[in-house]
Amino acid sequence: MRSILAVLPLLVLSGCASYQGDEVHPVPSDRLLAYQQAGKDSVQVDVTRDEGYLGGGCYVAVTIDHEVAARIGKGESASFQVPAGKHVVGIIGDKDGEGLCSKAMLRRELLVPLEPGGNNAFRIVSDNRTGFDIKPAVE
Repeated sequence: MRSILAVLPLLVLSGCASYQGDEVHPVPSDRLLAYQQAGKDSVQVDVTRDEGYLGGGCYVAVTIDHEVAARIGKGESASFQVPAGKHVVGIIGDKDGEGLCSKAMLRRELLVPLEPGGNNAFRIVSDNRTGFDIKPAVE
């Protein structure tokens, strides 16, 4: 009985963590807002949002150099054409006001080198303890 009581809180906490789904859908074109045209020095950047219950009813805005590039829902993926070099890739809430998906509650950013042939893929993850985050995808 004590074992069950010790493991139960861990199961409850992990139940709200996001996970990589089997089916990833592309973000519809009306929610792709920037970095869609390839340039002479551009590299492809891929961002995928995990599946999960946390924040499932709202979009997360993907930003590149503080410009909103797309609004992405759970289980969706978007690709961007970004000039090679160091850039700030991040996420912000998609709503004004209050709540988990509000701009005031959600802002995560990474300064990353985007290079041809480099790992230019990122995942948007969520966890009930830390909220949303953006991380480099493991190849």
